[in-house]
Amino acid sequence: MVCHSCHKLHRDNGRDHQQCARCGDAVHYRNQNSLARTWALCLSSTVFLVFANVFPIMTVMYLGKGSPDTIISGVIALVHYNMIPIAIVVFIASVAVPLLKLLGLYWLLLKVHFNWQMDQRQCAIMFRMVQFIGRWSMLDLFVIAILVTLVDLGGIATITGGPAATYFSTVVVLTMLAAHTFDQRLIWDLQKQPSADR
Repeated sequence: MVCHSCHKLHRDNGRDHQQCARCGDAVHYRNQNSLARTWALCLSSTVFLVFANVFPIMTVMYLGKGSPDTIISGVIALVHYNMIPIAIVVFIASVAVPLLKLLGLYWLLLKVHFNWQMDQRQCAIMFRMVQFIGRWSMLDLFVIAILVTLVDLGGIATITGGPAATYFSTVVVLTMLAAHTFDQRLIWDLQKQPSADR
């Protein structure tokens, strides 16, 4: 068992709850309610991801003309204007990465919840990949923020953010929190732990 405050390792003495010998904080065999919190965050992320793809993420006005674009319609517009490399980056950062993160987390949750017999090393690698790509998920929002700030040419051209930007940023934060609350030690458990610790 490891203390989550000072990271001191403790031997499992058969009791689920004990105190850290170094800092005195409570030490648990597994993070309490880890699965319930991660499920709640993943389901919330899924709902917000739907909103992020339905509502417009930004509006580009050029010479008084323009229309709001969702993430997918923005990618299609970039392909239409032969900006294929930028369209690929936007598609990967805004569509593929959040979807793959959620699918990876759901896969791990189902593996632990139903105690599926799968390669534990591969599940641990998948979890580390979900954690790693989480930090790059805000790339699109940074691009939009920079464009909104830089492109303000009055009546010639303006770019404004849409409501989907808020939903998308919420998805990013919730998936990062979901990866943080998931106790990856559950991947290595051969038998289910008591529900209070999951």
